[in-house]
Amino acid sequence: MTDDENTTSAADIVAARWQSILSYDDDLIDSATVRAAYAQPRLRELFPFVSHGTLFLSRCTGLPGSFVPVVYSLVGGGFQVHDRSVGSLGEVDTVEEAYALVVANLPEGCGPAVIGTADDVPS
Repeated sequence: MTDDENTTSAADIVAARWQSILSYDDDLIDSATVRAAYAQPRLRELFPFVSHGTLFLSRCTGLPGSFVPVVYSLVGGGFQVHDRSVGSLGEVDTVEEAYALVVANLPEGCGPAVIGTADDVPS
């Protein structure tokens, strides 16, 4: 590990990743979805990544991740918020409402993302 890697904070890694994802073309992910998540200060502290056109947010920078609820677009309009451990948290009309629902269902003690994997996330 170089000195530069040692001095890079989790917040710097997360911020750089958000800036990258905010610049993605709409053919990779709907930019309104990314902006809605980024508008939530608590979500902006989590590590974002995109897979199959869906934004995932993790409490850590590595894999396996420690994921918070995810937002899926519904065919015909609206959004579903899903948590891996409990299933659907509900369906809402707007992406802003969806990310507000994610924030309302963050795990207790959920703070900024940490460098590492799910094993490094404080309980």
